[in-house]
Amino acid sequence: MNPETIDVRTALKRGITELRDANVPSYTLAAELLLLHILGRDRTWLYAHPEEMIPGLDAHRFLSLILRRAAGEPTQYITGKQEFWGLEFEVTPDVLIPRPETEHVIEVALDRLALREIRAGRKQTHTGDGLRIIDVGTGSGCIAIALAKQLPGARIIATDISAAALVVARRNAARHAFSDCVRFIECNLLKDSTIFDASTSVMGAQHAAPLQSNVSAADKLRAGAFDLIVSNPPYIGRREKETLMREVRDHEPEVALYGGEEGYELYADLIAQAARNLKRGGLLVLELGHNSLPAVQPLLDLPNWTNVGVTRDLAGIDRVIAAERT
Repeated sequence: MNPETIDVRTALKRGITELRDANVPSYTLAAELLLLHILGRDRTWLYAHPEEMIPGLDAHRFLSLILRRAAGEPTQYITGKQEFWGLEFEVTPDVLIPRPETEHVIEVALDRLALREIRAGRKQTHTGDGLRIIDVGTGSGCIAIALAKQLPGARIIATDISAAALVVARRNAARHAFSDCVRFIECNLLKDSTIFDASTSVMGAQHAAPLQSNVSAADKLRAGAFDLIVSNPPYIGRREKETLMREVRDHEPEVALYGGEEGYELYADLIAQAARNLKRGGLLVLELGHNSLPAVQPLLDLPNWTNVGVTRDLAGIDRVIAAERT
């Protein structure tokens, strides 16, 4: 492909060929997304206008993106976006790319909250009024923001060890008008986090302020503060690194990928911290790696937990584990 004017059909065919020859997975979809990104169009337009001419500069830009994808760079980092829970999220190499299977975390959390209300004989409002939620390891903010969309009355905190990731998460919250619903805190798991004071509403102005590690004693994380803790923690083992797809291994942030040599090492601390910080009857919902369940489930067999359940994803993999604080 040269930088001269070219029609849509020819550009797409050449892009597909380049990616197929480079053994890029889902090469047709990748070529489509990159061309749509350049043209600012949707897929319906793309196939309805195969004879439409693409200016030379845009054709050259498209080729440049195709070459980047052929070299292994993920499509989402090239276009800077990924859809999750019906929302478009900004993604950069500072954050993990949201996966469809992570939507099971949202589904399980909402189902378990609804079941808890039914068992307690309370009326379901579906707005989350009064709920306190924390998303541990928020990355792009996709889980926290999806929960804010479904539970607009909830107070949500999203934590991450990466300051760079939180910058992206804040932009995503602002993009979808949830800055007043979600507060972002830099910390390791649930250590040294902050929560909202019971009498204080979520303050939108604070989200634009620089992250601060020193917080007032009144804001320190208190036991029994939360109704729901969710997390998609790093769960890939470093010993598996060379088996990963190059798109993951070479481009996604290691701090969000690797949970230790085996991959499940972070769960013990996270579950112990969650037990201290959930209300009685509070819920813990965690995403699992493909082989994490045998190591994680026994951690929830202690007297602190009840109603432990495992949900499989569409591929039949044990993907989410949920439990209730006794």
